[in-house]
Amino acid sequence: MLQTIANAFKVPEIRKKLAFTAAMLLLYRLGAYIPSPGVDLNTVKDIESNFSGNSILGFLNLFSGGSLSRLSLFALGIMPYITASIILQLLTVVVPSLERLQKEGEVGQQKITQYTRYLTVALAFAQSLGYVFLFQSFQNQAGTSVVGTLTFAKVFLIVIALTAGTTLL
Repeated sequence: MLQTIANAFKVPEIRKKLAFTAAMLLLYRLGAYIPSPGVDLNTVKDIESNFSGNSILGFLNLFSGGSLSRLSLFALGIMPYITASIILQLLTVVVPSLERLQKEGEVGQQKITQYTRYLTVALAFAQSLGYVFLFQSFQNQAGTSVVGTLTFAKVFLIVIALTAGTTLL
């Protein structure tokens, strides 16, 4: 078994793919610890108990690799992309023009993939806006909110950061 792994590293193409995969995993784990701008990290530490157990937040935090509880750049994870893919797959059955695109072969699939990416950005924007207002309701014992006092600029900055994080994934 170790010989097989050693042989895999001798092939340049496999070595390059393994290095790329390792770099992407490192980038994802790093992004899971970079907080979104405007987030009070001390308050986040105080309220982390809300994300444990069988709560819906604990479940969502599990899917984001623990980055939701820190409201990090990758807090949304790949959930918006998965949701967009499912929505478009269902719409291809209902919408005749999408069904035709799906049957066109590779060109149609590329167009559907492009629509999936657009829908992913829209869903990430909506979900991150929802998360900002959800985290606004979380307060520590002193009554301090995770995102502090919300202004339009602060909401916009956090939403753009979370949306960009999802788009990067």
